[in-house]
Amino acid sequence: MKVLLRRNVPMLGKIGEVVEVKPGYARNCLLPQRLAVAPTAGNLKAVEAEKQRYLEELAARQAESQAKADAIRGKEVTIAARANEEGHLYGSVGPAEIVAALAEQGVFLEEGNIALDSPIRQLDKYDVQVDLGEDVKSMIHVWVVPVREEGQGAGQQPLAEPAEPSAE
Repeated sequence: MKVLLRRNVPMLGKIGEVVEVKPGYARNCLLPQRLAVAPTAGNLKAVEAEKQRYLEELAARQAESQAKADAIRGKEVTIAARANEEGHLYGSVGPAEIVAALAEQGVFLEEGNIALDSPIRQLDKYDVQVDLGEDVKSMIHVWVVPVREEGQGAGQQPLAEPAEPSAE
């Protein structure tokens, strides 16, 4: 059965394309969800107008995403985490912690925008990819550093031995 797609359908086609699908898929999924219509002349015109609106909205969203990507490109965030002497974290640093650290700098993203293969479990500097939509990507630098305990402040002096009393 041939149908005209009203929306982009993953693994099937893009808006405005006429595709061949099984009748059950068209009847039970595409037509009830208004993802596709019958390929008549009137529907072709209507879908073409929808496609133009969709492309204009997509261009505006992509320009906005590109501006955001340019703003965060090369940004560095520092995340303090508890670790042992070898540098292994007791927990892990994931997208939520990275998003929170960026929010402190005034950059607001969603966790889904952070592309991590696996959570960070080691102290180090990491280059993390930020995916802001269709073909808009950026890179940020994440420093994972150890948490400074109260007794480890850099400004504190070690205890000195008591001075010997003078024999006057």
